[in-house]
Amino acid sequence: MEIFLCGLFLYQMNKRILKLAIPNIISNITIPLLGMVDTALMGHLDSLTYIGAIALGSMIFNFIYWGMGFLRMGTVGFTGQANGAKDKTEVSLVLYRSLSIAIIAAIFLIIIHPFIINTGLSLTDSSVAIKAEATNYFNIRIWALPASLVILSFSGWFIGMQNTVYPMIMSISSNILNIALSFIFVFGLNMKTEGVALGTVIAQYISMLIGIGLIVFKYKGYIIKYSFKNIFNNQLIRLMNVNKDIFIRSLGIIFVLSFFTIKSANISDTTLAVNTILFQFFIFFSYLLDGFANAGEALSSIAIGAKKLNQLKLVIKKTFMFGLGFSFLFSFIYLIFGESIIKILTNNNEVINATTPLLYWVVILPFIAFPAFIYDGIFVGATASKAMRNTMIIASLFIFLPLVYLNIGNELTNLWLAFLAFLFARGFLLFLNLKKSIYSLI
Repeated sequence: MEIFLCGLFLYQMNKRILKLAIPNIISNITIPLLGMVDTALMGHLDSLTYIGAIALGSMIFNFIYWGMGFLRMGTVGFTGQANGAKDKTEVSLVLYRSLSIAIIAAIFLIIIHPFIINTGLSLTDSSVAIKAEATNYFNIRIWALPASLVILSFSGWFIGMQNTVYPMIMSISSNILNIALSFIFVFGLNMKTEGVALGTVIAQYISMLIGIGLIVFKYKGYIIKYSFKNIFNNQLIRLMNVNKDIFIRSLGIIFVLSFFTIKSANISDTTLAVNTILFQFFIFFSYLLDGFANAGEALSSIAIGAKKLNQLKLVIKKTFMFGLGFSFLFSFIYLIFGESIIKILTNNNEVINATTPLLYWVVILPFIAFPAFIYDGIFVGATASKAMRNTMIIASLFIFLPLVYLNIGNELTNLWLAFLAFLFARGFLLFLNLKKSIYSLI
């Protein structure tokens, strides 16, 4: 009887993980597809300038967007733990606090955005033409930021409420519309980088309106009037402290990815185009794997809120196994179909010939990267932000950066070795922190 009950419990856990992960995977798959479409649109124009411009403009915008990722991650953990403790008032207040931070941050960042783009481009040695196109792209796309940050808050709150379907609806709606608009603007209206940026802006605001509609439809009971005293109190300070650590953690990722792009640009325009193509493989895998990381966020926060240690350990074990299986699948796909994918992304023979011999990097990447993503989800759900911050500092500054300049091979080889070492270090260091930072919470 005990064996039967244990088996039933494991089955139910697998079912819960898949129920949360599959909508996330479906929604996440549209995000890298959008990046691939943007890259492909620019890759089929008559110059490498447009691929490089999208890479640099996106890098600088992503510096902001990923830096503000704490709006989603912090919101997941606090919402899930309040939900697990059956505290409806706190569940509602978490959303209000997150939205307050999102709106204030968006206004501030729009005001200073000329400084951001000028500083970002000053760090590269790209051509004047690429910098000009990147500036055009960024100056339009920045106006999507208010909607983008509100969407992050909505998504984190929905996931904390064990609802991954609504983020899927918002993401699919936004990205499909974005892709359609980009095609229309680029090929129909003969716009280039500015067409891709404008498509993003329009799609993000429509997605935000969809999110508002979903909250009104499903969670109307959580739309309660509160005073500023209820929202701006010690709990907001606690949320901001966690967000501060997650922000520093995000800065580490941004630093590594931006350094990778800048270093590629400084080697040559061709190297920048090659690594932009190869990074689409990594981004595609990472966004899909995030489906299981997001499931880990939701389930671990509920287990911690309900004070159930065995359930938490099972969540960690099961999401890790799903991550391993996913890595096998993607390594196989990249090994067999990698060259075909490159030819879809660009018809530039120079880029194709330079990229194809480097496919082995993205073939081995999933096995090295997946533990970092899975454990990241668990730590987000636990709001164990200090451990996330500290491991990121070690992995980025003391693993990645020294290896970039280690004289192992050429500059490109050092860059990829350093990036893979960074991903491995993140996962391993988080694993070492499980007992101290996660299990001790229960």
